[in-house]
Amino acid sequence: MLKKMFRMTREGADELQLELANLIADRSAIADRIKSARELGDLAENAEYQSARADQEKNETRIAELEHILRNLELIKSTNGSATKVQLGSTVKLMSNGKTKEFQIVGTVEADPLEGKISDESPIGRSLMGRKVGEEVEIHTPAETAIYQIADIA
Repeated sequence: MLKKMFRMTREGADELQLELANLIADRSAIADRIKSARELGDLAENAEYQSARADQEKNETRIAELEHILRNLELIKSTNGSATKVQLGSTVKLMSNGKTKEFQIVGTVEADPLEGKISDESPIGRSLMGRKVGEEVEIHTPAETAIYQIADIA
């Protein structure tokens, strides 16, 4: 069976490590809530107990997910401004009719479009991969279809 690798930048991996450390630190507080709720009596009708158990399950599920991702992590090599074409880790500046957009191409786990981090598997990411400075690229989004010129790759 093939093992799925999760591609991320060093910064993205560090963020996941920090989140994992915080979730592990939360375990004792959740355990204390469960203990206190148990002391209140009948567990079948104890909303505080049910809530604490649900929080514990959510916390443990996320810990397991993060540990899996970090065990199967492939770091994206930084281009340090030497890239001649768009690849994972590249920051791409696009120009069109005086409008400038900037995206960083990352793996799917790290993608956050609101932060300008787009997945290499997204429609925009796929349109940009392998392109060079000066090339025009047609980008389709739900809001529009536009033609941009790649102004810079870092």
